[in-house]
Order: sequence, then structure tokens, then C-alpha cells
Amino acid sequence: MIDPMTTGDDAPDRLDRIQEAWRSERPDLDVRPQGVIGRLHRVAGHLTEELVAVYRRHGLGEGDFDVLATLRRAGAPYERTPGDLCANTLVTSGAMTKRVDRLEAAGLVSRRVSETDGRGRVVALTPRGREVIDAAFTDHMANERRLLDALDPADAEQLERVLRRWLAVFEDPRDGARRPPVSGPAASG
Repeated sequence: MIDPMTTGDDAPDRLDRIQEAWRSERPDLDVRPQGVIGRLHRVAGHLTEELVAVYRRHGLGEGDFDVLATLRRAGAPYERTPGDLCANTLVTSGAMTKRVDRLEAAGLVSRRVSETDGRGRVVALTPRGREVIDAAFTDHMANERRLLDALDPADAEQLERVLRRWLAVFEDPRDGARRPPVSGPAASG
């Protein structure tokens, strides 16, 4: 990973060149949003690559990690209904079924009939699943620390505040429920 402190934080980058080309071709448009949105999009792509590499070292995909982490942070006995898993991971029931099938085949989760609802099912971490997610999460946190350490601590804190406020435009901070589209020319159709 390139250290941005040694490359010059404010050195012109690819997005600056793209914006300059658009300013030349379309001087009637304000292309400044590209600087934020484009960089955020590119950073997110790079971060995802870095995060997924750690999951792979533990034999997990991104979705597998998400399910195991959701079960682990539920606390003992480390189980949830499939509906709870869907709500906490923001995937469809069909996608969740595939993830749970894969994790069950790997011996990382088990399924059983719910003790409170005979029609319902419960997905639980197996002891092996808990070992895998504990090791993967430890490495995941070290990796996120490494990635965040590329920023000055004050910049990281400011970025967290800004992103929290921006995310609240799109989803309810209390439960993550998606909000209606942001109003404006593009949203109104």
C-alpha cells in the first residue's frame, strides 16, 4: 500500500484529470461532486479488496463473514432466526439460505427447529464456527486498524463524523432502514 503521507496528499490525481477534462468539455456543469463521489467510490473498492483478502485467509467469503459475525455478536448461545440474519445482513431470504447452506456444509453453523415456534428455524454457530469467526474477526480488526492508520487520527475522526451524517441521509441511524431517495433533480425523475 502506498503511504499517502509520502506521495503528497494534495497532488493531482486521476479524478482531478477527469474533472478537468469534463470542465473543458462541459463548462456549463459543476463537476465538483465527482471529486467526492468518485474518490469515495474508488476508496470503497480498494477497501473491499483489502477486507476480502483477510476473509479468504480464513476460508470465508464476504457474505460468510457477515453471517458468522452476526451470529457471534448476538452473544451466547450465538444463534438467530433466518429472518433476523436477513435483517442484520441486509440480504434476501434466498441469498441467506445459500449462505447458511454453505456454512452448514462447512460445519460452521447448524440449523434446528425453534424451541418457541415449531415452524421456525434457528441458525447457530458451531464450536468450530466460533473458532473461525473469532480468528477472522481478530485479523479483520487488525486489518481495519492498518487501513485506517494511513490517515491522521484527527482526519479519521472527522471522516467518521462526516460519513455518519451523510449515511443518515440514506438510512435511519436507529435501525438502518433505507430512507426515500434524496430529493433533487435526479431523484424526481
